[in-house]
Amino acid sequence: MADIKFLITREIGVLGEGGKGWQKEINLVSWNDRKAKLDIRDWGPDHERMGKGVTLNKDEAIKLKQLLADIDLDSLDIG
Repeated sequence: MADIKFLITREIGVLGEGGKGWQKEINLVSWNDRKAKLDIRDWGPDHERMGKGVTLNKDEAIKLKQLLADIDLDSLDIG
């Protein structure tokens, strides 16, 4: 399997921390020398390893922001 190239072009923030120092982060990431996208995923210490995640282009990020702004998170039955 070919190696996946990535470059974190901007660290936006940490959403939470799991076991063994892994953190769920939001970053701008360039994958395989392409234009950076908004990326949400778990990262190991020093960004050497990563878990599965979600990448969003600008239009998708705008839509996600609108959807989250339109809901009352306190009314949702989520853990």
